Amino acid sequence: MILLTLMAIVTIGVIRLRNLFGVVVLSGIYSFLMASVLIVLDAVDVAMTEASVGAGISTVLMLSVLYLTKSRESVPASTPVFPIILAAVTAAMLLFGTGDLPPFGEAATAVHEHVAPRYLEQSMAETGVPNVVTSVLASYRGYDTLGETTVIFTAGIAVLMLLRGRRKNPKPGKKA
Repeated sequence: MILLTLMAIVTIGVIRLRNLFGVVVLSGIYSFLMASVLIVLDAVDVAMTEASVGAGISTVLMLSVLYLTKSRESVPASTPVFPIILAAVTAAMLLFGTGDLPPFGEAATAVHEHVAPRYLEQSMAETGVPNVVTSVLASYRGYDTLGETTVIFTAGIAVLMLLRGRRKNPKPGKKA
């Protein structure tokens, strides 16, 4: 509850601030808090990705972009009615979709009754990997892990390209 409360406070801060540097810093803090929540939920692989991409690379990328732009948000020319309606419709659809989910932590769910026992029993025979966690990440969820790696790699390349574009070219005849 403490982490979720802190996340709500940081979210309100992001919404209220007009200083973009503060927004970038709060976004990095939010990503760190989200990674902490994921660790509490025992999703360490997703937490590591959130920490590296959300709190790490994204924060560096946004600070680099902020260096190239203004540090204050412009006042909107019109009222953001359409984005508010779109956010409300999305929230309603998400709430409707979660209505059929089992209670959080319920032991009698498909994941605990069918998937997890199969992984534990069949992992070695199907993948040849003795560590069950490694077999799940590298074999059963291989495309997911590849996607996470691709996101991290792409974000890193984007940061390098952005930072490389700001170098001053030396004057002709002078060495860099």
